[in-house]
Amino acid sequence: MNARTEPAPAGSDAMARPPLVRELLLVAGLFLVYKFGRQLATGHTGEAFHNAHRVWDVERAVHLPGEGAVQSLLLHGDGLAHLANTYYAAVHFPATAAFLIWLYLRRPAHYVWARRVLAAVTAAALALHLLFPLAPPRMPAATGLVDTARLYGPSVYGDPATDSLSNQFAAMPSLHFGWALMVAIGLVVATRSRWRWLWPAHPLLTLLVIVGTANHYWLDAIVAAALLGLALAVIPVPHRTATTAGRVHGTLVPAQQDEQALVGAGR
Repeated sequence: MNARTEPAPAGSDAMARPPLVRELLLVAGLFLVYKFGRQLATGHTGEAFHNAHRVWDVERAVHLPGEGAVQSLLLHGDGLAHLANTYYAAVHFPATAAFLIWLYLRRPAHYVWARRVLAAVTAAALALHLLFPLAPPRMPAATGLVDTARLYGPSVYGDPATDSLSNQFAAMPSLHFGWALMVAIGLVVATRSRWRWLWPAHPLLTLLVIVGTANHYWLDAIVAAALLGLALAVIPVPHRTATTAGRVHGTLVPAQQDEQALVGAGR
């Protein structure tokens, strides 16, 4: 994460940084709970396809652009489709993990905030996966879309009938998009570099990839964004200070002092 950082008094970040072992266990536990919960949501094939037709009809009724318009751009060449599939398979978890690690090391207070938001969004997504199983647009024949991962590779999914590692009927909401959007928002909030405004390109590219590869509907991303908005409204962002920990020796850091420290650091 190449973002301009602020100087921090020694020890201030360590005071705010949660214990590493506890955080590793917490994040690992949340991940295992989520994976186990997704397995509980497997099956329900008939309901998942029925919901897919409902989502498709709603999108057409409200005149959302067809997912096929995005996919047609990828199908102009094997290389572009393969690149989109690779982005879908390889960027989601590593980018989110790198985001959390960077925040933990450089912005401890923002790390706690981001971890809470991501946990809340993921828990809400799991509940929706259980309540509203949904086949992705690559499965129903009525969509006219193709499974680009199966045709051009690489694919992270096996045959839905035998795939025991993932729940392929958990399209709504799209955590690919929800997590990517949180990564962008978190980095914009936690950093000061003027280049931070390039981070929204990550969720935008993710949106085009998940739709173009027919893994998600537009509504999957819209619902994910809505859940993230609710989580952000409930979980307050920490004040950005010189240490991002909020306190130095038990007192709040004045904003003016923070700005003066930044100016001095740039000389």
